[in-house]
Amino acid sequence: MPDLLIKLYGLPAAAAAEQRLSGAGIEIKRAIGPERRAVTQWVLEKFSSGWASEADCAFSRTPPACFVAVKNGRPAGFACYDATAKGFLGPIGVDESERSGGIGEALLLRTLEAMREAGYGYAIVGWAGPVDFFKKTAGATI
Repeated sequence: MPDLLIKLYGLPAAAAAEQRLSGAGIEIKRAIGPERRAVTQWVLEKFSSGWASEADCAFSRTPPACFVAVKNGRPAGFACYDATAKGFLGPIGVDESERSGGIGEALLLRTLEAMREAGYGYAIVGWAGPVDFFKKTAGATI
């Protein structure tokens, strides 16, 4: 799987993607410390222990470097940054039953905005699985 590079200037605004989701009762928000166990447990159940460990690392930052999509009070997706190394985006995942509804796009764009706000000019996606998703949504290059 290839690594990708994403320029953080000139990104589409996350607000438009988030607005489309709010009509469906889905909120994209930065996770807070007390949600650490619930989010990492959900990531473990839905994805893998490796991703749960990375999400746990993202909660060690202040503020946490993890965003969650919340639907009906439960996680529907998550995205982290600076978990593996500074400047790295990921892991990012959406519950299989919620895919293709725009949650991944909104999580990706909001997380990239946070990285830009933190002073990064670029984000690295290591071992990117859905390359076309990153290319289409954020202009990623291999």
